Amino acid sequence: MAEQTAAPQQAAAAQSTEPVELWAERTGTLAYTGRNNRGGEVLIASAGVPGAFTPGELLKIALAGCTGLSADFTLSRRLGESFDATVRVSGDADRENETYPELTESFELDLSELDEESRQRLLVAAQRAVDKVCTVGRTLKAGTTVNLTFKIDE
Repeated sequence: MAEQTAAPQQAAAAQSTEPVELWAERTGTLAYTGRNNRGGEVLIASAGVPGAFTPGELLKIALAGCTGLSADFTLSRRLGESFDATVRVSGDADRENETYPELTESFELDLSELDEESRQRLLVAAQRAVDKVCTVGRTLKAGTTVNLTFKIDE
């Protein structure tokens, strides 16, 4: 089953042989646009700027999206391709340390058509899939090293 869980992600990665490039360009005071070389864009700004996400919100959205995508294959096998799902994520910042000490996710699914035993088996399988292949969640749990360099035009 583990091989089946990873298969959709491996197939998606195999579709593009071009390395992923990510960058954020300054577009105004306290405003950036995050981009990738596939044409994706996201507006990043301070809290309260209409139509934009803060970096912390993007971190949380990345976690929610990764959780959903990681469980998608497992869930769709049992619920069908058109099942509805919402992954909510929350967690307050510790402003003294500028960290998010705890993030809480809530995976909302309609499992009313399943009996209790089937429901529990599906939730265990979905949790295993998330634990195994959600890179964002695994990185947050493990911690990571961030290396910053400055390239200066002279």
